[in-house]
Amino acid sequence: VQLQASGGGLVQAGGSLRLSCSATGISINEYTMRWHRQAPGKQRELVASITKEKIQSYAGGVEGRFTISRDNAENSVYLQMNSLKPEDTGVYYCDAQRLFYRYWGQGTQVTVSS
Repeated sequence: VQLQASGGGLVQAGGSLRLSCSATGISINEYTMRWHRQAPGKQRELVASITKEKIQSYAGGVEGRFTISRDNAENSVYLQMNSLKPEDTGVYYCDAQRLFYRYWGQGTQVTVSS
């Protein structure tokens, strides 16, 4: 099983990025998919999640700016990030969970300059 995250980069504050996480080895349609991030020197934190029923939830600091979505046909999950802030800087990871099975991707770096 592999989760390949991509789409990170360097962007100015106020800009946008769209992250993608493409899965191989599983069909994500039965999985809850999540995006997490880890800022330098901090613990990894949950950013957003989307259930197999497409119910979304967000951390308080990103609600209204970030949108998580999924395309089961593409076996992928996305994170549209708008109005980015320097505090959004970090490595972004995706994960897939179903029952006792949980898989993590390798992360993609997002850097927001002020």
